This record gives sequence, structure tokens and C-alpha cells, in this order.
Amino acid sequence: MSLQKILAISGKPGLFELKIQTRTGFVAESFLDGKKITVGMRSNVSLLSEIAVYTYDEEIKLAEVFKAIATKENDGPSISHKEDNSVLSSYFREVLPEYDEERVYASDIKKIINWYNMLQPKGLVTVEALSKEVKEETAE
Repeated sequence: MSLQKILAISGKPGLFELKIQTRTGFVAESFLDGKKITVGMRSNVSLLSEIAVYTYDEEIKLAEVFKAIATKENDGPSISHKEDNSVLSSYFREVLPEYDEERVYASDIKKIINWYNMLQPKGLVTVEALSKEVKEETAE
């Protein structure tokens, strides 16, 4: 599974896997508890493959950020997203030195680290898997 099938739904905790599209929206399965939910077209939904992080020069795709975290952690889990904001900022600076501190908030860093730690045990954010994903995106 690639990041193109993983969703963040506003107002709902965790991440979801896109299962099927329906006439009025789609069905998604929660990574947290495995429950399936129906999501209408009016919901604010983000595909992880479409999310990017601001740097001083450009925007870096989330897959690249996950790959940098996976590289730093040797494909293992990252620090907790519940750490102090200063700890999270310095950790994120190690992972992505050029991130724009004025446009990337502590809440964004918490979300990214939380998402990484949610996907990591499922083997979705390994350096190898993300390298393929990044190649596919640049080929398009």
C-alpha cells in the first residue's frame, strides 16, 4: 500500500486507508481500531501523498520527510509526538534541516511524527518502500 491510499480526515483521530469509493463519498478503514467508516464528499480529507512541508526553498513531499525520518531511525519508530515542542523542533531540524520554522508549526510536526509512528509498525514508512514511492511520484 502506498501513501496514495492513506487519508487524514479532519475531525477524526488517526489515519485511514481508502477502501472503496461510493456515489456519495467513500469507505475508509481506521488504522487505530480497524473500524470502517463512511465519509461524505463534504468532509475535509487529505491524501498523505498530496501533503508537503514548507522549506525555505520549496515544498518537500511528506513521503520524502517520512523517508528522512526512517533513515535517521533505521526504519524504527521515531520519538513520541507528545514530547515538548522544543524537543520536537530540534528533532525535526535534524530530519529536515531546511524546514521553514515560520510556516511549519509545532502542531504540524506533532502530526507528522504521530503519522510516522502510526504507519511504521505496518511497514509502510521504510526507506525501501518510500524510495519506490518517491520514484513513482517523480516519474508522473
